[in-house]
Amino acid sequence: MSSPQEPTQQEIELQAAAFRRLQKHLMEDRTDVQNIDLMNLAGFCRNCLSRWYQEAANARGIEMGKQEARELFYGMTMDDWKANYQTEATPDKQDTFKESFARNVTKG
Repeated sequence: MSSPQEPTQQEIELQAAAFRRLQKHLMEDRTDVQNIDLMNLAGFCRNCLSRWYQEAANARGIEMGKQEARELFYGMTMDDWKANYQTEATPDKQDTFKESFARNVTKG
C-alpha cells in the first residue's frame, strides 16, 4: 500500500481554515449541542478535539496542558461552559456514551 502524499501548503491552509470554522461553530454558533450527543453520534466531542490539539502541540515540543487546550474549544473554562451550556443527560444517553467512549476513546 502506498503512503499518502504530503499535503501541499494550499491544502494545509484550507484544512486549517475548515478546522477553525469547526472550532468556531462548536464554540460560538452551536453551544446548544451537547458533548454527549456529539460523542454518541459521531464518536468525538469538544474534549476529543482539544485532546487531539494538545497531543499535536506536545508532539511538536509545544507545552500545552489539558485545560489550556480545552479553553481553545470552549472559549472559556470547562467549569464556566458547564455552568452556562451543559444540560443534564438522560440515563439512556449516559449508557450510549459509555459504549461510544469505550469504542472511540479508550483502547481495549
